[in-house]
Amino acid sequence: MAKIIIPTPLRKFTNNQKDVQVKGQTVIEAINDLINEYPEIGNNILNDDGSIRNFVRVFIGDEDIQALKNEDTAIREDAVISIIPAIAGGIS
Repeated sequence: MAKIIIPTPLRKFTNNQKDVQVKGQTVIEAINDLINEYPEIGNNILNDDGSIRNFVRVFIGDEDIQALKNEDTAIREDAVISIIPAIAGGIS
């Protein structure tokens, strides 16, 4: 099974787990499996149409899926997927 690394701000939706084992052959299938297990995390990752939100970056290992096939990127069973939400802030 692939593993999704859960960023600290989203761990409250996964019972404070830092990673979750998921099934799927593509990135979006793996994310949907995560959401099936922890539905409350879904609004923080996906748009209403089921696509990954623009401010969320997803990596397989250290490769951004935007440089691959985006949500349709194939994953191996031993893949490590990282979800990186954008962090706003700073001095204006």
